[in-house]
Amino acid sequence: MKKLILSTIAMASLAFVANAVTSYMYVKCVDGSVDEYDVEHVTELYYTETPIVDGVCVTGKEGLYTYVDLDLPSGTMWATYNVGATKPTEYGDYFAWGETKPKKDYSWSTYKWYDGISSVTKYRKGLIFDADNKTVLDAEDDAATANWGSAWRMPTIDEIEELRDGCSWEWVNDFNGSGVNGQLGTSKKNRATIFLPAASNRRGTILYNAGKDGYYWSSSRNQSYSNEAQYLKFSDGHHTDQYYNGYRYYGQSVRAVLR
Repeated sequence: MKKLILSTIAMASLAFVANAVTSYMYVKCVDGSVDEYDVEHVTELYYTETPIVDGVCVTGKEGLYTYVDLDLPSGTMWATYNVGATKPTEYGDYFAWGETKPKKDYSWSTYKWYDGISSVTKYRKGLIFDADNKTVLDAEDDAATANWGSAWRMPTIDEIEELRDGCSWEWVNDFNGSGVNGQLGTSKKNRATIFLPAASNRRGTILYNAGKDGYYWSSSRNQSYSNEAQYLKFSDGHHTDQYYNGYRYYGQSVRAVLR
């Protein structure tokens, strides 16, 4: 579904002109320019105070990175693109859970917190003496904080669920003419938008199904099993409505939130 989003700052007047063949809508801006739209191609018209940059809404900037206010109940502000990217349609970097740098090989043998036998050395559940029972990443192990600064962090699984429930989602091919596929979320409250590219994930040295799947880490460990952490997954043609537990060594996307 194509949507026309008009900033109230830029919009001065609307006029509809009809003839026997088709109808056109004209948007006259304060700088004197006029944009023309074929009414047959416009399925929805609404207004937002939030500017549109690279096809998505941008509310503000923290340090070098932009964010959007989706009017979520918690007030959480979401970054407009992935860690390692410079715009919404770039995949960005891939991170193993609890690591802060991308790498070539994502496996247990290269995982920072692997004990070399069968388990992990940090964020470890249990009753034994060396279990820390941590369930959320410390700042020093958070890829968003390490790469973007102390104002940013990875979202918890509860915040990912809030994002999922607070937006209406649609799968988009060739988003904004970029050739990139993914999920576009539109806030149910203020109509602001967020785009999650289908960057897939890395296991070993292979990138799987890029353009068809999206995997986004939370900062939350699997509550029951130390070797796994929780993440959002979506696939071609499916809504962003699922989260999973997966091995911590997987290389997956990170979308930051403001602290």
